[in-house]
Amino acid sequence: MQHLPLHDHTALVTGASAGLGRAISRQLARDGAAVIVHGRDAIRGQAVVDTITADDGTARFVAADLSNPADLDVLVQQTGDIDILVNNAGFSVFGATADLTVDRFDMLFASNVRAPYFLVAAFAPGMATRGRGSIITISSMVGRVGLATTAAYGATKGALDAMTRAWAAEFSPRGVRVNAVAPGPVYTDGALPDRTTALGTTTPLGRAASAEEIADVVAFIASPRASYITGAIIAADGGRTAI
Repeated sequence: MQHLPLHDHTALVTGASAGLGRAISRQLARDGAAVIVHGRDAIRGQAVVDTITADDGTARFVAADLSNPADLDVLVQQTGDIDILVNNAGFSVFGATADLTVDRFDMLFASNVRAPYFLVAAFAPGMATRGRGSIITISSMVGRVGLATTAAYGATKGALDAMTRAWAAEFSPRGVRVNAVAPGPVYTDGALPDRTTALGTTTPLGRAASAEEIADVVAFIASPRASYITGAIIAADGGRTAI
């Protein structure tokens, strides 16, 4: 089933009830994966599932607040064995360094760094035992490019990049590919359109991306078509980090 490269795969996409996660879930389902849609809002999550099943895809929803370790454990239990993990959930904080509170800083790292770490800890060993798997973490160009007001958020993405390389060294010898996709500015539900457009003009392509463009990259990396790619931080940023 060449046109369905993921027809025998099960994928978990975190933060999938809106925005980029929703686009990734839909594309993985189009490629044949059975998708577990994660989010905190059951209504929005079920709407994504309904959209996928209306297109003859397979999906179900699991609710969890990944900043809560107990909720994360429940998600792992309800998910079961998977072939693809997309660590997409997280949030951004932009603002002056001096204005960020300790509580907000800790929340940012709990959501963006701690949760992906422990999801990989939960799922990667099983993938390695079965001899196959693809883990993709959504990073950002701000993990590599210094932009004012993004110090803490960029630090979370830099941490994800470092963990991606270490996980590739740890798990790829047993068949698990681990990569990150680092988008530039993307139009999503939660993005400020004027800010996104302005950032898009700083790229060589002169524009921001659609969520679907990034989802296509993620789906490719998740699939056997990318069988020789691991430990990579793949820039999907219109060339911004190249200049």
